[in-house]
Order: sequence, then structure tokens, then C-alpha cells
Amino acid sequence: MSAIATNLQAVRSRIVKASVAAGRPLGSVSLLAVSKTWPADCVIAAARAGQRAFGENYAQEAVAKIHATAGLGLEWHFIGPLQDNKTRLVAEHFDWVHSLDRLKTAERLSAQRPAGQPPLQVCVQVNVSGEASKSGCAPGEAAALCAAVVALPNLRLRGLMAIPAASDDMDRQRLPFRRLREIGADSGVPSYLIVTAYQSPNGLV
Repeated sequence: MSAIATNLQAVRSRIVKASVAAGRPLGSVSLLAVSKTWPADCVIAAARAGQRAFGENYAQEAVAKIHATAGLGLEWHFIGPLQDNKTRLVAEHFDWVHSLDRLKTAERLSAQRPAGQPPLQVCVQVNVSGEASKSGCAPGEAAALCAAVVALPNLRLRGLMAIPAASDDMDRQRLPFRRLREIGADSGVPSYLIVTAYQSPNGLV
């Protein structure tokens, strides 16, 4: 078994244990392997071990890997800040965008989504902790942005995403996630949470 396959097995075991501890149904948590900076060979190795969803935040690098792995039935997620000059690449090649935070970007993605492809799955990113270093719309702008995104024909709004400031105090750490859930309820969409990233020192996952 390759190092990537071994690491995937270990991460999946952690997900199962965490799901049981939280009282969640098994299979209700999906693993997104962040493959940015890793070559296509590593993506192929992970795919052979059963991984299907991969996250990238460098559009041109990702497109090369998407072409190199064509035919494997993989699902590609754009997870980083999205510049307007990269929206066409993302609209043409990705299945998901996790970091939508401006109406202008949403309009470009919808207009540039090729005919015949299914709607692009998107999450609106909310800067729930108000950090200057983080992307995302302000909490008070989320409902209006969500409503505008829903009206675009080639996008499908799947929820909210946030990367809150880290805290060693679990009660404090839960506060921004609770706030995001409230914003989601006000906006009529579920909250899709990015809690943490995990990378093994041995490879892709």
C-alpha cells in the first residue's frame, strides 16, 4: 500500500471516530483532499485509493492536473480567493467554488459556465471573524449576496463557508460557527464549514 493510500485510510478512520463521537450518521462527512502544489501523479495515487474530491486554489496549476487526470471521474473544488481574471478557467473546469464573496465574481462565473455543463456548485464565503487577512463578505452582506447568487442561472448555491480565527478555547472557537449557522438560517441556506486542514508530513493526505 502506498504512503498516500495509508494516509487516506488513517484520515478516514479519524472521520469515522469523529462522526460517531458527534452522533452523526456514518457517510455524512466527506473528505476533500487539498492537492495544491502536489503533482498529478499524487492525485492519481489518491484516486486509486478511492479519493474522488480534490481542492485547488491555483487555477492554472489545477487545470493542468484536471487534464492529466481526465477520465478518472474526479470532482474538482476551487478553494482559494478567486481573481476576476481566473473566473473563466474556474467556470470551465471546476465542479465547485468554495470562496465566492462578491456578486461581480458570481455573475462572471455564471456567464462563463459552458453550455451543457451542470450548474457550478458554490458556497458563499463569510468573514465571520472579521479578520483583515481573510477573504469573505461581511456577515451583514451574506443574505443579499446569497439571494443574488440563487437568481443566477448557471450557479447552484450550496451553503456558506467560513474559516474562523483559531482559538485554543473550545467555547470561543464554537462562537463563530454558531454565528455562521445563524447567518445561514437568516439567508435560507445551510452552513458549509471549513474547520481545519490536515496534511500528513508523508504526502498528499
